[in-house]
Parts: sequence; structure tokens; C-alpha cells
Amino acid sequence: MSFSKKISYKNIACLFSCAIFFILTSCEEDLTKRNGSQSKNFPSQIINNANIIQRDSGFVTLKAKAPIIEKYELIDSPYVVARKGIDIEFFDKKKPKVPGRITAKYARIFEYKKFYEAKGDVRIKTNEGQRFAMQSIYWDQKKNRIYTKDTVYVTMEDGSTLVGANGMTAKDDFSEYTFYNNSGDFSSKRISENKK
Repeated sequence: MSFSKKISYKNIACLFSCAIFFILTSCEEDLTKRNGSQSKNFPSQIINNANIIQRDSGFVTLKAKAPIIEKYELIDSPYVVARKGIDIEFFDKKKPKVPGRITAKYARIFEYKKFYEAKGDVRIKTNEGQRFAMQSIYWDQKKNRIYTKDTVYVTMEDGSTLVGANGMTAKDDFSEYTFYNNSGDFSSKRISENKK
């Protein structure tokens, strides 16, 4: 009788250890399947203290500085992100010595879609001397349009101001723009010049 009890205890112990082995291996497989999709969402390139210059036919079109830039290329919709802010100077061939400037606390660029976004104390200064301030702005390069739904504060070169309470849309060279629900303080000299 004691011999049969020993055999049954050994069988139970063997079955129990096999069950634990299969449970552990099946859990391990589930973890790898679940984490497989997440493993691609990491930067493929990281640039510290980035200083980027972009040229077109020898002409400098853009200079960008950022503490850190990360490129995410291994996902379906690749992008570049500047999480710690960015400072960009952009140059126009009409006024090559007077750059425009954009600064923001965060920026993300979808290179294939040619879509850009900047967030957090966004400041833009055009080469014409206009200053724009808002919390976020989006640039669709394919459509040559810039837009935001945030309140936009604009200071013109002569000191007059304009507030677009419900955002704006503009051409990407700021030659035309539309403000929504706007108010402002324009100099009387500028209004009389526009009427002529």
C-alpha cells in the first residue's frame, strides 16, 4: 500500500510540475506577442544639441537648433520630435539677410505627410517684422497653409496689435491671413493709408 501511495504522489508531483511549466511558457508567449507591437515605438536616431542647416540650390532656407531631436522611423507613420523645444530661423530669397523665426517648447514633424506642429508658447516673427504669439500652430506644407484654433496675438511692425480669439488661417509665407472673432488696436495712420 505504501508503494502505491509513493507512485501516486510521484505522478501527482510530475503532473503538477508539467502544468506549471506549460502555464509559464504560455504566459511568456503572450507577453512577447503583446509587447511585439510596442517594441517598434522607440527612436531610431537621437541627436543631442542639434544644429541643422537646410539648403536649396546652395541657398540656406532654414537653420534649426534643439536640445534633443528624436527620429521615429520604424512605425507606420514616421515622425521627428523635439520634446525640449526648438528654435528655427527661416530665410526667404526676397529678403535673405532678414530671417523669420519660430520658437516653441515642443515640435513634431511628419516628413512623408509634410505636416508640422508646434506647441507651447509658440512665437513667430516674420521677416516683415510681424510678431505672432499662440499656444499651438499647424503647418500643412502640401497646401501651403498654417492654422490654429488658439487665440492669436499679433503685433505689427508699427506697434498696432490684433487678437484673433478663435484662431487664424494663413498662407505659409504670411502674405495673407484670416483671423476669427478678432479685435485690435490699429494706428489711425495705418487705417488711412489702407483707404487710399
